[in-house]
Amino acid sequence: MKKRKLVSCLAIAVVFMFSAALLAMAAQQVPETITIKPPIWSTLTKTPVEFSHKKHSAEYKIACDQCHHVIKDGKNIWKEGDEVQKCEKCHTEATTQGEMKLPPDQKKLNLKMAFHNRCQNCHKKVKAEKPESKAPTTCAGCHPAKAQ
Repeated sequence: MKKRKLVSCLAIAVVFMFSAALLAMAAQQVPETITIKPPIWSTLTKTPVEFSHKKHSAEYKIACDQCHHVIKDGKNIWKEGDEVQKCEKCHTEATTQGEMKLPPDQKKLNLKMAFHNRCQNCHKKVKAEKPESKAPTTCAGCHPAKAQ
């Protein structure tokens, strides 16, 4: 009798663990391509960025925490599996003119600077290490001309 209860409890535990693993895997699913067009700006000066999440993560082997972050005491405490927030949840400053003249605390909160610093700095680093790389470093490389 005790053996049956033990086997039943183990079977239930395995089912729960398997279900939790499936839920965790489902939560990790992200679209292959993401259009970066935050609603913080009612009008755009450049076209939205079509970001290939699949290429950056799978093909280019960029670790998730190179883009996703939660800063606490000056360190990124975000780890793979943590919830991913949209950038504009924390980077709430929408100034689009004169960003370089903003005080340092406002620069950190400026959404445009957050995108540009994160993306451009990485692209420039890749280009410096591999000049043949196709990592775009100009505006038009990420923001293509508007479709006619």
